[in-house]
Amino acid sequence: MASLFSSPPRKTLVQKAVPSSYNYKSSFKYTMALIVSLPIGTPPQTQQMVLDTGSQLSWIQCNRKTPKKPPPPPTTSFDPSLSSSFSVLPCNHPLCKPRIPDFTLPTSCDQNRLCHYSYFYADGTLAEGNLVREKFTFSTSQSTPPLILGCATESAEAEGILGMNLGRLSFVSQARISKFSYCVPLRQGRVQTIPTGTFYLGQNPNSNTFQYINLLTFPQSQRMPNLDPLAFTVGLLGIKIGGKKLNIPEAVFRPDAGGSGQTMIDSGTQYTFLVDAAYSKVREEVVRLAGTKLKKGYVYGGSLDMCFDGNPIEIGRLIGDMTFQFEKGVEILIDKERISDHVGGGIHCVGIGRSETLGVASNIIGNFHQQNLWVEFDLTNRQVGFGKADCSKTV
Repeated sequence: MASLFSSPPRKTLVQKAVPSSYNYKSSFKYTMALIVSLPIGTPPQTQQMVLDTGSQLSWIQCNRKTPKKPPPPPTTSFDPSLSSSFSVLPCNHPLCKPRIPDFTLPTSCDQNRLCHYSYFYADGTLAEGNLVREKFTFSTSQSTPPLILGCATESAEAEGILGMNLGRLSFVSQARISKFSYCVPLRQGRVQTIPTGTFYLGQNPNSNTFQYINLLTFPQSQRMPNLDPLAFTVGLLGIKIGGKKLNIPEAVFRPDAGGSGQTMIDSGTQYTFLVDAAYSKVREEVVRLAGTKLKKGYVYGGSLDMCFDGNPIEIGRLIGDMTFQFEKGVEILIDKERISDHVGGGIHCVGIGRSETLGVASNIIGNFHQQNLWVEFDLTNRQVGFGKADCSKTV
């Protein structure tokens, strides 16, 4: 869920020196998103949050405090009155000055002289509430200092967001996390149980098996309107389908003069989205291989238009494996059995859409194509590591 705002990285607002040696292992539920449960506050209250490498501000669902009889809040919401480490950001905080470039809508002062924020994501969802400070307490010996996050009172979502991008207000920047990783388990279309994956803050014991590629960074002078400089941008070189490399120029996967075309790894987006020049070649090849089976005129969710009725195994056999090719010979291989996703009613769609259907000008590798893969974001060395794994069994 890449957010629309971008801001130049500045010095973090956390004043005290913070160790970056957190070592914390947790699990997450994989629905269409990666939902982690994290202990927040003193004493800790467990909060469900979407792990989102494509956005900056973290926020939690807070109890609504209204004088009239409110409906009972969801059991997962955070009750600030129970935490001794909770504090609100007053209006005179530097972050609350209007038009600060960290938010798509300016922060403002509410009637209680508190800092109010509204936050739009690229998919159009909105979260709003107050900016607060609160700590994450991983264990009796491991906790963060109070971090700035949103305390959402208005949001359609059941979970909060754990913002993990390179922005100065993201969880990883404020907590000075040196690296983090996750392993997304296979999500079987028709199975009712929600699969569980593994999430590490800090060192991953499996990292000696990972293959690393460099993150692309963009100096201030290169900032362009369509570029998200805070995303985890990688150098995608090409796409193979059924062993055949598609005729897509490498430049299509790199930012152009206006910033369009960057390729990002985004845990908060479900499927993979490609700019037109790449998408049209992928679709052309899928039509060539399995066009007779294509469900004509059908588009799922406004984005996926390579959909099929019938047996997904047979469709997979017709199309073959798919490979994303990166520098240094590093590849993400999508097995033919997993080329499509069951979207309901016996319909299966190839998990790739056109970026413009999201209103973005980037290539986004979503979590559907990160299944059975360790993905490690190493912020110290500015690289991303991949390692094959059975994520339902991973330790």
